[in-house]
Parts: sequence; structure tokens; C-alpha cells
Amino acid sequence: MEGQTSWQFHPTSHHQSRVAEFEPIREDSDNHDQDALVSLDAILPDDLLEKVLSFLPIASIIRSSSVCKRWYEAVHSGWHSWAEMSPQKPWYFMFTCSDDAVSGYVYDPSLRKWYGFDFPCIERSNWSVSASGGLVCLMDGDNGSRIFVCNPITRDRKRLRDAPGGKTPDYTALAMSVDRSAHSYTVALAKCKQAPQDYCQWGLSIHVYESGTRSWATLFSEILVGWRGGDECVICDGVLYYLIYSTGVLRNVEPRHCLAMYDLSARPSRTSLMQMAIPVPCSLTCGRLMNLKDRLVMVGGIGKHDRPGIIKGIGIWELHNRGWREVARMPQKFFQGFGEFDDVFASGGADDLIYIQSFGSPALLTFDVTQRVWRWSAKSPNLS
Repeated sequence: MEGQTSWQFHPTSHHQSRVAEFEPIREDSDNHDQDALVSLDAILPDDLLEKVLSFLPIASIIRSSSVCKRWYEAVHSGWHSWAEMSPQKPWYFMFTCSDDAVSGYVYDPSLRKWYGFDFPCIERSNWSVSASGGLVCLMDGDNGSRIFVCNPITRDRKRLRDAPGGKTPDYTALAMSVDRSAHSYTVALAKCKQAPQDYCQWGLSIHVYESGTRSWATLFSEILVGWRGGDECVICDGVLYYLIYSTGVLRNVEPRHCLAMYDLSARPSRTSLMQMAIPVPCSLTCGRLMNLKDRLVMVGGIGKHDRPGIIKGIGIWELHNRGWREVARMPQKFFQGFGEFDDVFASGGADDLIYIQSFGSPALLTFDVTQRVWRWSAKSPNLS
């Protein structure tokens, strides 16, 4: 989860600052009431208090809202300060579902600490998550239409209107993009459903929600032949990137994955996504897409040549025009550090930081793209 910037969905009115008036205490004064200490917090204007809080780590900002009523209001109404707060490393967010409860956890790389973090809207269900600019979007994977947008700092949440395209797709992918300058966000939803009694054809539709209009629009629909959609997509520099998968029914087994693109700003309606599809750089067991400062990056499990479904390593690639440039490959000692590695894994990132985690493993690995440094985090609290 990216933890840089955040603002409220319905900002409260910004309270006008009032500076307390006081006179200096005379040493020869007989008035003992004047001996009381003056609290700096009492004379600090609201805008300066918000500015001071904005320099804290995000976890400290969240905790500071419980200090007193004034600090609570500063955290919850100071969205101007949060939009200009100091850069912070992106968080990693995950949650687990059990028969008893749903537990959420976030990892702060700056302090190298895990925190329990429960969103009130999450129930026992299969949820998909996307994050951008400090906001988190959650989608109920059981029906693909119930979507929430949450602000982790203020703990505000908003349920969006039910998404179009039906409630029972076979595959659904979720992406979110925040425009910090306009204080708005976009949610993109790709739904894919197999055609009745036809294993070769899959109906794909793309739907977009704009916070400015508070409404959904269906931008595109197409019948894919021999390919199907999945659950991996991301918005990067105004373009929706979407991983599609070979069904193998037309013997199109190589490559097993392709990257489809849809320009959300131009919104073409007649261009086939397959005409613009880009093959992945090598045989992958799975691929994870992420936006790193408007650069499209893919983390993929590299399949064995003779057994493509078995992972032998993990690579990181960046898309340049219509070609892939390899950024890094996970060193073998880190790959072996996960123990038994499934053919699929969790991965996400923002800015210059990438997280990689094996499902069911407490180990979380980070890769700093700028410094090219691999590093283990503290073990996940729910699995360690």
C-alpha cells in the first residue's frame, strides 16, 4: 500500500486558527495564577499543528488522533497538510480471512514495524485490493460489484455505487489511480466471463468510476478468443494495463501471458485489445503489475523451460514503449529463503519499493529499485 499522500473524501470545514493572547509573567508578581505554565499546543495555530503532524510517520499520525479532541480534528480536517506532507515510503498491506474474523496488517518500511490495521467494511469474504496516493480501494471478490474506497489516515470510507457488468464474473481485476493535484481518483474494473457453452470465447468489459462525477461508465467490451482475463491490472500514466492468459484451446500455449493496454484518456471503442497486446518477456508462472512513479513494472515468476508451471526464480521487468527491460532478478539466496515457493505469489509496490511475499509464508522481501538493494522485513505477525 502506498502511504505518501491522503485526504478525506468529504473534508470538514477548515477551522480558523486562533492564537491565544497572553502577557509575560513578571517575576515580582504576587498573582500565583500567573505562575501556570502556558502549553505550546494551546497557542499553536491549527495550520501549524497540522504541518508539524505531517512530518511524522504515518503510523504516528494515526495514533496522534487519539491524544485529544483538537489533535483528532487536526488529523481529520487537515487534508491540505496531508497533500503536502513529507515523502514516506509505501506501506505493504495484507489481510487474512478465517472463520472467526478478518485481520488486516500493514508493514511500515521506515520503522520496520507491522501494525494491526482493520478496515471496518471488510467482512469474511474474498477481497481484492488496489492502492494509490494513500487511498485504498477494496472490492468484494464474491460478486465483483461491492467496492469501498478507504482513507487509512482518517479511517474514513465510502462505498461506491455498485459497478456495472453483472455480479458473477469468472474473473475480476481492480485498479485505482489518484490525481493529487485535482484531489480526485479513478477506479477501473475489468470483468471477464466465459461465453455460455463455448470454451474458446470470453467476454471482457472495462468499467471506470470517476470520483468527480460519482458514477460508473462502461468504456469497452470485447470477445476474446483463446484468451481470458484475470485478476491483475494497474493504471499507469493514464493507461490501464491488464494481464490476459492463454486458455490453450487454440494451442496458443506460448506465451502463457500477454499484456493488454487500454488508454483511459483517449477511450477508444473499436480497437481490439489483442491488436495491442504485448507478450511477456519469458515463460511466467504468474505476473504482478505495479505503478512505480508512472513506470509500469512487472514482477514475474520465471517458469522452468521443460516444466513452465514450476517456478525457478523471480524477475522484475520495466515496460519501455512496447518492449521489456529487465531490472533485476532475485538472488538465489533470497529465493531459497522463502522455503517452498508456490507457482503464484503476492507482490506490490509504489515509488521505488517492491514487496514480494510467498502465500502462507511469514517472510516479506523488499527490493529498492533505485538502490538495487534486497532486504528482508520483519516477519509477518499473523504467520510467524
